[in-house]
Amino acid sequence: MNILFVCLGNICRSPSAEGVMRQRLEQAGLAAQVALDSAGTAAWHQGKPVDPRTRLAAQRRGYDLSLLRGRQVVVEDFHRFELILAMDANNLRDLQAMCPAHAPAEVDLYLRRYGLQPHEVPDPYYGGEEGFEQVLDLLEEAADRLLADIRGRL
Repeated sequence: MNILFVCLGNICRSPSAEGVMRQRLEQAGLAAQVALDSAGTAAWHQGKPVDPRTRLAAQRRGYDLSLLRGRQVVVEDFHRFELILAMDANNLRDLQAMCPAHAPAEVDLYLRRYGLQPHEVPDPYYGGEEGFEQVLDLLEEAADRLLADIRGRL
């Protein structure tokens, strides 16, 4: 199974989602069966590392995001990934607009898909430290539900 997490710039929310889920899969012994990646709908941060505030918040919880680099979603992603999970409605709309007809990927809003409120992961980029912690709280809960979904599919 292949899963792609998507936000706007791919330096805060989507790499955090990837890091949290990667750890969940490793702990569950499923890392070899599920490929993860993250990307942004915008190209602003291609090749750049994860935002330092994001890395620090993740590191405090035991997630290593140091090797992740920003990239932009490409059309091929809709054929490579079975599940593409957007962090907010704007990114979901952008993904739906670029999704080729008959592409096999399921494209959905990450939190909504797993019955969580709020339905969107807020962008912490312009806020304070608490925003990065809130993002991780939401992503950890979503990852637990995604893991249950993966177990049901494998």
